[in-house]
Amino acid sequence: MILVFPMTCRRLAHALASALLLAALCPAVSPRAGADNLGSETKLPIPRFVSLRSNEVNLRTGPGTNYPVDWVFVRRGLPVEVVAEFDVWRKIRDWQGTIGWVHQSMLDGKRTARVTGEERELRSDPAESASIVARLAPGAIGRLLECEGAWCKIDAQGYRGWLRRDEFWGTYPNEKVQ
Repeated sequence: MILVFPMTCRRLAHALASALLLAALCPAVSPRAGADNLGSETKLPIPRFVSLRSNEVNLRTGPGTNYPVDWVFVRRGLPVEVVAEFDVWRKIRDWQGTIGWVHQSMLDGKRTARVTGEERELRSDPAESASIVARLAPGAIGRLLECEGAWCKIDAQGYRGWLRRDEFWGTYPNEKVQ
């Protein structure tokens, strides 16, 4: 049996078929489970943290320029989490849980951290008793240098020091960063 659809129904059927194919190619996102969750294109771990390469990055509803721009990030260095891959497109999530697709050229492998909650104290050593190097405002972004247990070393505008992992977004619990 052959079904004939009017033009608008054909487009809808094509869009639904594309969405189903995309859903099959991009499995549900799960917490970082280890080396057996590798990206189909890069063979790098999924999920993983990266940062934005530009001050203007279009977040699209699907993996291609034919999909509409849903959001525009305007902050270079913002940490994002890659949760899926399709060809040259990466599905990412930001610190608020916003998800969409960006071209791989808009991402950088440099690790960064975004301060969450209230003002945070950057410390000279990984200890609550260590002297304060700087105070970081909520939303401040710094380069993630290394992590030791519950603490990570950050470079924020030339100030280097340590923050507890629960004071920023951009790393997994107990993830070793070097």
